[in-house]
Amino acid sequence: MTDFEGQSILVTGAAGAIGSATARLFAERGAQVMLADVNGERLDAVVDLLGGIGAIDGVVSDLSQSEGAQKAVAATVERWGRIDGLFNNAGIAGAVKPVHELGDDEFDHVIATNLRSLFLTQKHAARAMIEADTPGAIVNMGSSMGGWDVLSGGAAYVTSKHGAIGLTKAAALDLGPYGIRVNAVCPGVIETTLGVPGLDKGDRQSAVAAFAERIPTRRIGQPVDVAEVVVFLASKAAAHISGAAWLIDGGQTLQSFSNGPADGVYPLLSSDPRR
Repeated sequence: MTDFEGQSILVTGAAGAIGSATARLFAERGAQVMLADVNGERLDAVVDLLGGIGAIDGVVSDLSQSEGAQKAVAATVERWGRIDGLFNNAGIAGAVKPVHELGDDEFDHVIATNLRSLFLTQKHAARAMIEADTPGAIVNMGSSMGGWDVLSGGAAYVTSKHGAIGLTKAAALDLGPYGIRVNAVCPGVIETTLGVPGLDKGDRQSAVAAFAERIPTRRIGQPVDVAEVVVFLASKAAAHISGAAWLIDGGQTLQSFSNGPADGVYPLLSSDPRR
């Protein structure tokens, strides 16, 4: 049910850890995969890395612009003859500032990358599926924990992520009659430079440990944890799932003041669950 033989999948934000891990998994399960990213150098490196696994190609594209989104979808159809699925994964964290100090351009940049690009790529992919009468699946990297929680200093990021959940649900309703399912994945803390502050500074062990103790499963997520869920939601095994936003956070968002704090630090949990 998670076999993608003969199917064509577009993965955006493919030069990052989650995008490349998901592209790898799609390719391993038989899909023809088009990778799209705005960073050509990093994209070429990922295409080279994954090229021996399966049918992989890449297109450099700014998905926050309509022409760029159209380019990525058109490249997929031209290369593989069709588009059956989209993992809409492009995104950034953006500036971390109090809302009253956040610049207009800083806000607009995050919204363009995290929300506008989702809308545009989803729209053009859906149009291609409808025109070809191809039932398909769209999975948005729409929400992350920022779509469920509020992050101090993250006004632009949180706004984009809450918006992405709404966009996912509206699209699922609109596209359902065409046989196109739309869902979102909502990762918690994942071991990427975006997901774990400090990871890019070489202090991996302490950066990871700082977050692991705050998660009920006592580990931070890996890119493949997200990739497995994306691939499932894009597969026939999820044929009756649409409009969902799935948390992948090890239970982190279950915590509140009443069940979370220990040692006076919120939301740090005791390392011993028996306490």
